Amino acid sequence: MKILLIGKTGQVGGELKNLAGDLGTLIAVDRKQLDLSKPDSIEPAILSIQPGIIINAAAYTGVDKAEEEPDLAMAVNGTGPGLLAKAAKKVGAGLIHYSTDYVFDGCSDTPYKEDDRTNPLSVYGKSKLAGEKALAEAGIPFLILRTSWVYSLRGKNFLLSIQRLAKEKDSLRIVDDQIGAPTWARSIAMGTHKILGQCLNQNWPETKDASLSGIFHLTCQGKTSWHGFAKEIINLSGTGQNTVLHPIPTSEYPTPATRPLNSLLSNEKIKKVFSFEMPQWEDALKDCMSSK
Repeated sequence: MKILLIGKTGQVGGELKNLAGDLGTLIAVDRKQLDLSKPDSIEPAILSIQPGIIINAAAYTGVDKAEEEPDLAMAVNGTGPGLLAKAAKKVGAGLIHYSTDYVFDGCSDTPYKEDDRTNPLSVYGKSKLAGEKALAEAGIPFLILRTSWVYSLRGKNFLLSIQRLAKEKDSLRIVDDQIGAPTWARSIAMGTHKILGQCLNQNWPETKDASLSGIFHLTCQGKTSWHGFAKEIINLSGTGQNTVLHPIPTSEYPTPATRPLNSLLSNEKIKKVFSFEMPQWEDALKDCMSSK
């Protein structure tokens, strides 16, 4: 099976590049080879490569910046995946795509299930939901994996920001009323590897088994706030131990994009269909910070 990985330099794509090669012939590309913001380049690239499976780990992830660049965010997160799906249909490929907790408004008192009503509050969330809908309407075998609070030892993310700020400042004000599940990019990649391996064993994407297509939630287990996440990062870092963390409400930390207060996603469906569980967020964070 020829597997095309789009976004090989991102947080999740960088981890997948090291894992997915044992499932088939892996072709990993970055924005230089396939740019989702350039619609005319997408189909020719897919027709040239002729993959059997496409993993789209590329995305516009600047949540606040998207409020200033709505057209670019929609092009990469909404229109681009739809064009990928149309090209996938032409070559008979299945498509794996990543989405986000930001498609929900965060007003629920319980973890969101895959079929709960979406209501994104930000341009970023709306663009990701548009990509989901485009895939679902394309008439191809697809897996949309929604995740949350993604971090790693590369790129720009909360983990690296807290590590840097804790070295620079005596105190930090961290939001404590937004709840979610921090999820290591490698945990997402490993979960994807398990899912894809099982799918291939069942002849995906040729199979007509409807349970192997659709939306699945893929986050680490447990829950915390951004304040709780920051506290654990500092505890494990060995630096910044004297930095005082002040819990604050969202109202005291205004941002251009509105965040959901509840970002928890239920993983029950993925446990039922693919028979595995994601790690607890604290365990994944320890593994991340001790990894290379």
